[in-house]
This record gives sequence, structure tokens and C-alpha cells, in this order.
Amino acid sequence: MAMAARGRNSKLPPEVNRILYIKNLPYKITSSEMYEIFGKFGAIRQIRVGSTNETRGTAFVVYEDIYDAKNACEHMSGFNVSNRYLVVLYYQATKAYKRMDTEK
Repeated sequence: MAMAARGRNSKLPPEVNRILYIKNLPYKITSSEMYEIFGKFGAIRQIRVGSTNETRGTAFVVYEDIYDAKNACEHMSGFNVSNRYLVVLYYQATKAYKRMDTEK
């Protein structure tokens, strides 16, 4: 069974992973509201909602399964939450580090 799961993962594009980066969230959204919205797509390991001036309106959602994350990304991008259309992306560590380096 582990071989079948590993074989399925090889067909996914390389940018697909279990961590989603969500932008354009309402500033007052809570972690529990995020669980309600994104939990419909599968088991969630962790949610981090931005709380500083620089990170408000953003969040990270970490799914247990990569296919749940893929499904959530496909269905939630453009979803309307409190009159704000969500931008849902796969987290890419290299881009985040480059952005932090250029801001300094």
C-alpha cells in the first residue's frame, strides 16, 4: 500500500505540497474559523494565522495528506470570505527566503 501512495505522489507537479499559503483573508479571522473553512477538505495538522502588521490577512494551513491540500488549493482559490476573495498558493520556502532577504 505504501508503494501505491508513493506512486501517486510522483504524478503531482513539484510545487504541490501539504502546506498552503493563504492571502487576502479578513484581518479578524480566527484559527477556528480557518479550521471550519479548510477542514472540509481533509485532516489538518496545523493552522497559523498572521498576527503582526506584516502578516495580517495571511495564514498557513498544513494538511496531513498532500491530495487534501491539492483539493483545497483548487477549490478555495477565489473563495469569498467576508467580501474578500482568497488567494490560495502552495508554500514555497525558497520564495519566502528570497522575499525576506530583499526586504532587509
